[in-house]
Amino acid sequence: MTTSRMIAAVTTSRADWGHLEWPLRLLEAHPEVDLRLLVGGAHVEARFGNTIDAIERTGFQVDHRIPFLAEDDSDRGMGLGIGQAVTGFTEALAEVRPDLLLLIADRFEMLAPAAAALALRIPIAHIEGGEISEGAIDQQVRDALTKMSHLHLVPTEDAAARVIAMGEESWRVTVSGAPSLDHVRRSDLPDREAVETAIGMSLDPSPIVVAFHPVTMNRDTTDEAEAFFSAIAKAPRPIVFCFPNADAGYTRVIELSQAICEERDDAVLKVNLDHLVYWGLLREAAMLAGNSSSGIMETASLALPTLNVGIRQQGRTRSPNVIDVPAKQSAIAAGMDEALSPSFRATLQGLVNPYGDGFAAERIVEVLTTCPLGDRLRMKDSAVSITSS
Repeated sequence: MTTSRMIAAVTTSRADWGHLEWPLRLLEAHPEVDLRLLVGGAHVEARFGNTIDAIERTGFQVDHRIPFLAEDDSDRGMGLGIGQAVTGFTEALAEVRPDLLLLIADRFEMLAPAAAALALRIPIAHIEGGEISEGAIDQQVRDALTKMSHLHLVPTEDAAARVIAMGEESWRVTVSGAPSLDHVRRSDLPDREAVETAIGMSLDPSPIVVAFHPVTMNRDTTDEAEAFFSAIAKAPRPIVFCFPNADAGYTRVIELSQAICEERDDAVLKVNLDHLVYWGLLREAAMLAGNSSSGIMETASLALPTLNVGIRQQGRTRSPNVIDVPAKQSAIAAGMDEALSPSFRATLQGLVNPYGDGFAAERIVEVLTTCPLGDRLRMKDSAVSITSS
């Protein structure tokens, strides 16, 4: 049977793969879709665990491998990586020539495939636009991707309103929910014993999971990390540290995590934590601490207390399970005490996640497989007025 449309999807890290897996599974199974997978960035780097191997083990075919991360752990290195990624994605997309390119979220390197697609006149569908994260360059990247894209699959009604306020036609915008939440409904999460094996630690007592990344809006991207790790080193429970994103300053974040692991026999650092193991770990955890979007978008589905530190996620829609504190040791310690208290956890019963219901993949695939192609999709209406949100 001749397929009706070819869709190429980009993934560059374990974080976005956890969001993309279910939409891509449904696209791969669709009888009228030819799915092409472009994999690069941290996925193809040994220092980040060669996570491309996990993608292939799940049965996906990788059509192009695109290495582009610089060795330089700095803002200069991020810029060099974008340049190398533009070249790599241009070559891959020029060969594939899909009808649609699927991108997600706000990683800085996503500017590269978007720029390549524009040059090649390939329409872009973007997942998770319209969000706000004022403490990271992710904000500008996300907004730039919105204006470069032709379809918008956003997580919340507020996000949809922001995208439309930026001048995007309403027919191009769909509230899908966040696709990472589909794992809670659809995936077989590992049981407690399997999680313990994967992390190399007992889950009794339940641990604190730490997901902390450089704050790329600050000139010193790790200044908030120093205060956070000083406070978390005194945590009254075991700690599981997740590897940071490949942003400027990630080496220092790793060093701070390793230092605590060397001092405590109940702390571990996981370079590459499979996203299903991660969900299984969150299900067993006492709390999540750090500044990751996971704490904002995902933990509400498990009614898990979350300590969000500093400015990185400032402005995002959040649930009552999130406790926001400044990056100061005393505030972090007080927030940790509150998050770990039985009384706070008791308030989270029946919590509804504003980021969706676990059916995002179906909504995303419906849009991608039925949207008009050709000029109707590619030619955006410049007469649409832009209003403030």
